[in-house]
Amino acid sequence: MGALRLIPRQWSRFHTPAFANLTEHHYHVIWLALIIAAREGQKVDTSKMMKMAVVHDIAESRTGDVDHIARQYTVRNEEDAIKHMLAGTSIEHEFLDVWREYEERESLEAKIVKDADNLDVDMELREQESNGSNIEKTMQPNRQKVRETKLYTQAAKELFDAIKKADPHDWHMKSPYNRLNSGDWSDHAQPTN
Repeated sequence: MGALRLIPRQWSRFHTPAFANLTEHHYHVIWLALIIAAREGQKVDTSKMMKMAVVHDIAESRTGDVDHIARQYTVRNEEDAIKHMLAGTSIEHEFLDVWREYEERESLEAKIVKDADNLDVDMELREQESNGSNIEKTMQPNRQKVRETKLYTQAAKELFDAIKKADPHDWHMKSPYNRLNSGDWSDHAQPTN
């Protein structure tokens, strides 16, 4: 698991070196899946869903991350990779089953995790744009196609739309709990002598 933090995502090939590593990606997917599940309004086994989010890309610590160009030329055996990683561990059978269920995309939990996996790309693209990259504009037609044809849940489609309108700096600039809005720099601050 520790090797995941050492595996860069292949977005860096497209002149976007500040993309999250695989560990950061997993963490984002877990939180996005929880948000989608809460908004979806259906009964979701969140324990199983979180296990799926944790395991969904761990084989990439063996196979590497493969981008949309390299996928045309690369054959990866993620099933062998995950089998070898989990072999002899106390979670081997449970997590192999969870990973296979994720790969099949039949259960609601698997669909939510895949939606979260996709939405993490859109969040990263927004962050890249706020740092001056134009890759989000370049990728927009493809990402819109993902929204229309690859997202499974209505909640994920709504989050996709919200992400496209979001400013990655709102969480701190618009917070009512920062020094600008309610602290010592706000219009409401009492003068100090």
